[in-house]
Amino acid sequence: MQRWLEDQARVRRRRGIVRQAAVRTGAAGPAPSGSAPPEASRPTARPVLDLASNDYLGLSTDPRLKAAAIGAIDRYGTGARASRVVTGTLPVHAELEAELCRLTGQPAALAFSSGYAANLGVLTALGGPGTLLLSDEHSHASLIDAARLSRSPVEVFPHGDLAALRTMLAARTQPRAVVVVESIYSVLGDAADLAETARLCAEHDALLVVDEAHGIGVAGGGRGAVHAAGLAGADHVVLTATLSKALGAQGGAVLGSGALRGHLVNTARSFIFDTGLAPASAAAAAEACRIIAAEPQLAGRVLSNAAVLALGCGVPQAAGAVQSVPGGDPERAASIAAELEAAGVLVGCFRPPSVPDGISRLRLTARADFTAEETSRAAELVTARLVAAGLAPAVQAAQAVR
Repeated sequence: MQRWLEDQARVRRRRGIVRQAAVRTGAAGPAPSGSAPPEASRPTARPVLDLASNDYLGLSTDPRLKAAAIGAIDRYGTGARASRVVTGTLPVHAELEAELCRLTGQPAALAFSSGYAANLGVLTALGGPGTLLLSDEHSHASLIDAARLSRSPVEVFPHGDLAALRTMLAARTQPRAVVVVESIYSVLGDAADLAETARLCAEHDALLVVDEAHGIGVAGGGRGAVHAAGLAGADHVVLTATLSKALGAQGGAVLGSGALRGHLVNTARSFIFDTGLAPASAAAAAEACRIIAAEPQLAGRVLSNAAVLALGCGVPQAAGAVQSVPGGDPERAASIAAELEAAGVLVGCFRPPSVPDGISRLRLTARADFTAEETSRAAELVTARLVAAGLAPAVQAAQAVR
C-alpha cells in the first residue's frame, strides 16, 4: 500500500494536479470595524484580498454572527452531543430551520451537518431501484456521490440540455424520477433554467432537486434562484443548501414539503447516523438568514463586484458570485494562482478532474464586503498575470468591451 501511495503521488506531480491543504494565515476580507488589522495580530501574515473563498457576503466575520454563535455555546455547549433522532435536536436547530424557511419561502427544512451530507441524505432517501435519477453532467461531486449511493439507475444529461432531459423523462420506465441540477454551477458560474426545468418535471411527474449552494445569499436578492424563479413552495421542487458559503457558518439543509422532511428524518442515513449540527454553527446561520432577508443590498453588491471582475478579466459575467477565467494547462494555472497570492490576491485554481470541461481555470469569487476599487485592483492583477503567461485572448476581449 505504501508503494502504491508513493506511485499515486508521482502521477499527481507529473500531471501538475497536486493539491495542498495549506494554512494561509493572511487570507482575510476587510478587517471588521474596530479590530486590529491582520498584520497587527499576526506579524508574519501578509494581508490579502481573498477572492478564493465562498464567503460571498463577508458574514463569517460579522460581529452579529459571532455574537449569535457565542450565545449558543453559552446556552447549549460546543456540540450537539448526539444524533438529532436521539437527544441531539436542540431549540437552535428549530430556530435555524424556521429562518431558512422564511428566507427561501419553503414550507419545511431539515438541517444537516454539512451541505455534502444534505445532498447525500436527500438523494439516498429518495432513491432506489424504482427511482430514476437524471443528473446534469456538471453536478457537484456530492451529488454524483449521492447518486452512486442511492441504488437508483442513473442517467446523466448534457449540461443544460433540456431537450435531452425531456427525451430521457419521456422514455423512463421507472415509476418515479428525480432530476438533479444546481441553480448556479460552482466552477463555470452559469445558471440553470429552473423555470423550464421545473415545468418539464411537472409535465413528466418528476421531482426536481436543486442544489442552491451558490444561489442562497446571492440570487433573487439573497433568497435564492428557486425563489426568484417563482418556485418557492412548489410541491415538486426540493432545494438543498450549504450554510458555509454566503451564510458564513457551517452545515447544510434540505428544504421542501413537510412530507419530505418527515421522510428524511426517518430514512436519510447521513442525518440519522450523524451527530447534530453544532449549536454555534446553527445559531450563526440563523442570524445570517435574518441579515440576508433584511439587507438584500448585500446580494446586489456581490453581483456588482462580479461585474467588475468579469469586465476586468475579459470574461462574460457569470450568474452569481463565481467568475471563471480560463487558465491554460494545470501547471500554468497553478503558477498564475501562486504569483497572484504573492502579489496579495487569493484566487481559486481548479484543475482536472475538478473542472467539468477539462480546462484549468482561475475561479474568482466576488464579495459584498470588498469595495469596487479593491475588486478592480484585483482584476487588474489577474489580467497582468494572464498577459505575462501568454493568455491574452481574455485581455483582448476585455479591451474590446471597453
